[in-house]
Amino acid sequence: MAYEKDVRGASGWLMVAVLIVVAGLAIFGFVRGVMAETAELIIFIVVVFSIDVVCFAGLTVVYPNEASVVTLFGVYKGSIKTPGFWWVNPLTRRKRLSLRVRNFESGHLKVNDRDGNPIEIAAVVVWRIVETFEAVFNVNDYENFVHVQSEAAVRVLATSYSYDAHDDKVISLRLSTGEVTDRLRSEIQERLAKAGIEVIEARISHLAYAPEIAGAMLRRQQAGAVIAARQKIVEGAVGMVEMALEEISRKHVVTLDEERKATMVSNLLVVLCSERGVEPVVNTGTLYQ
Repeated sequence: MAYEKDVRGASGWLMVAVLIVVAGLAIFGFVRGVMAETAELIIFIVVVFSIDVVCFAGLTVVYPNEASVVTLFGVYKGSIKTPGFWWVNPLTRRKRLSLRVRNFESGHLKVNDRDGNPIEIAAVVVWRIVETFEAVFNVNDYENFVHVQSEAAVRVLATSYSYDAHDDKVISLRLSTGEVTDRLRSEIQERLAKAGIEVIEARISHLAYAPEIAGAMLRRQQAGAVIAARQKIVEGAVGMVEMALEEISRKHVVTLDEERKATMVSNLLVVLCSERGVEPVVNTGTLYQ
């Protein structure tokens, strides 16, 4: 299997000087041949001048972060990656490739997550060419290859995880940003490696439930948030009640039997867990009346 070969051409400025000198000598020789009426010399000078003109086609410029893939009659000769002004065989074909970092954002793809819920997802992929031979000869159109394979990887990612998870230990698309980003990058890199492309970064740029279930899922998330908040409130209230009973008992403020403790606990929980301010009720009698 062929791989990229790094080559360098001859100095372009040196070749320009040589070709200009040869052209000047050819013109001078042509004039002398015409004056001497020497047909053989004229034909020779015309051939030399023609070759000299053709050699100018071998001049090429390579810009920074750019490469020129050189082929001769269908045979890969190498890639010029060194910036500068070069001269190569004028019979070769040269294809320019940009080695700059580029980014691509997929469209909003509608897929089902692992739970079967329809979601909309899009991703941004930052990439660049690192192997010019594979980019030119292993795939037909490397830019289209990047787009198609990236979208395919995003679809695979979306079906592998749930949009949201009720357990913090379970990886989900919405909460597990680091794990999902790493998985997406490795998934895309695996697909694009055969095209000589390095994936620098890949991250989700858009994530939402599909419009047809967005309302229902929003109510579900709100209910989950309310339940989680209530759980925290109850845990805190129980701790405060426990602390209050311990302090009353330790400081001997009042002696409470089990029934009075239960009443006090009930009242404190109502006060601490209520969404609105409670109104006190003054009991002028006793607990048992």
